[in-house]
Amino acid sequence: MLTIVQILQVLLNVVWWVIVIQFVLSLLVAFNVVNMQSNFVRSLYQGLDRLTEPLYRPIRRILPNTGGIDFAPAVVLIGIAILTIILNNVQASVVMGSI
Repeated sequence: MLTIVQILQVLLNVVWWVIVIQFVLSLLVAFNVVNMQSNFVRSLYQGLDRLTEPLYRPIRRILPNTGGIDFAPAVVLIGIAILTIILNNVQASVVMGSI
C-alpha cells in the first residue's frame, strides 16, 4: 500500500512540473521571449499541450469563458495539491498502522 501511495505522489509531482513548465513556456511565447519558429520550442510546446489537454478539457467545459485567461491549469494544480494532501494522510496512516 505504501509503495502505491509513493508512486502516485511521484506521478502527481511530475504532472505538477509539466503544468508549471507549460505555463512558463506559454508566457515566454506570449511575450516573444522565445521564438515559435524554432523547431525545438514548437515541438516542446506542442508536446506539453498534448500531455495537458486531456486534463484541461473537462475543466474547460465546466468553467465559464473568461476570454483570454485560462483557469484550467490553476484548477488542476489545486486538485493536485488536494490529492497530495490526501495521499500524505494515507501514507501517515499506513506508517502509523491504522489501516
